[in-house]
Amino acid sequence: MSAGVFDHPLYGGVFGDAEIGAVFSVDAELAAMICVEIALARVQGRLGIIPVTAVEAIESLTDFTPDPAALVDGTHASGVVVPPLVKAMREAVGAPHGGYVHWGATTQDILDTGLILRLREALGIIEARLSTLIDALADAAERYASLPMAARTRSQVATPTTLGLRIAGWLAPLLRCRDRLADLRPRLLAVQLGGASGTLGVFGEQGIAVMEGMATELDLTVPLKPWHSERDGLTDLAHWLTLVTGTLGKMAGDLILTGRSESGELRAGEGGGSSTMPQKANPVAAEAMVSLARYNAGQIGLAHQAMLHAEERDSAAWALEWMALPSMVVATGAALSNAERLARSLQPDEARMRAMMGDAIFAEAAAFALAEYMPLGDAQALVKRAVQQGGAPLDQLESLTDAPMDFDALRNPVNALGSAEALVARVVAEARRQPQSLSSMP
Repeated sequence: MSAGVFDHPLYGGVFGDAEIGAVFSVDAELAAMICVEIALARVQGRLGIIPVTAVEAIESLTDFTPDPAALVDGTHASGVVVPPLVKAMREAVGAPHGGYVHWGATTQDILDTGLILRLREALGIIEARLSTLIDALADAAERYASLPMAARTRSQVATPTTLGLRIAGWLAPLLRCRDRLADLRPRLLAVQLGGASGTLGVFGEQGIAVMEGMATELDLTVPLKPWHSERDGLTDLAHWLTLVTGTLGKMAGDLILTGRSESGELRAGEGGGSSTMPQKANPVAAEAMVSLARYNAGQIGLAHQAMLHAEERDSAAWALEWMALPSMVVATGAALSNAERLARSLQPDEARMRAMMGDAIFAEAAAFALAEYMPLGDAQALVKRAVQQGGAPLDQLESLTDAPMDFDALRNPVNALGSAEALVARVVAEARRQPQSLSSMP
């Protein structure tokens, strides 16, 4: 096994995400930081901090593609790639303007703002997938809103529910995640510019103007102050990613259970084969979603560790984010892709669903129906006795009471569904409400 599964040539298709992975590639990282350096120069040129001719020279770096191999030694020496990158950019611009590259900024300004640009791109992809999944689950919840199945509590058959309401239970948390992302985005996608230690000292009284100008240039929000040692925004994102994958992991876990050989009530996806057992159709995608959920849940601790950012800069804490956050974003993208495929391939077996309910599932309804003729406690005790006698509980109950109950109606699961369909309708209506497009926000 290699050091990681997300970009593994064999396992990447199961756990990884090539589209989001590209956002965190070396080329994308360098391109984002060059974009930040050019934006900084443009703002400084407008404010008269550096010569306009220098800005024009620095703008020529738009198509600059440094060789990552040439940056390795400098990165090893500095612990970060920005110093050797700036050196390469200055050499590419040449005299007399090369010295104006990175004027007044510090390494963290460029690296953090470059990360924010890439996170914005990744969130755009994730938002689109989340929206598509929400649509798919809303369609499925509506389609199966009245299809009865056994609800299970603590792994035991409980009372009738509907497949639509089970699906609505996967969907509703995703709607809250959608709302949370809209709330999170402006806080997260903020420019970082503080200079050497957060005072914007080189810029004098123009420091805030430079920060605001960079935010405008890069279409980011403006923080109250440089946030270089304040990592709550990135930790907030990590939490959000964990909520998404946790929700998808719950969905996947339910599919694994309902698709077991002995129940077969609901299947999804094509299933994977076994190396030795021809009958197997392993729930590969669902299992991957559970693994990805657990992975993100484990990584969230590193995000909190990275908040312990000593004084004005702490590379030991900073580096934890580089290790944890990109993989969490990739894991979330992969989980969403798997979830959509499963959501669009749900295959309920109505006969198996009915068989798995059995007669005992109507015990609660029978107890309350019987309570019209005796105290509820006595009714529940009588129903429990019927269940313990074996056989079909409602048949046993008929022999134990002469109460004029409609046993045929009790045996119809549709009569025990309560507000299930109405609850599904509420969730579906919210899913189809068109929120403000997140991609139109900073």
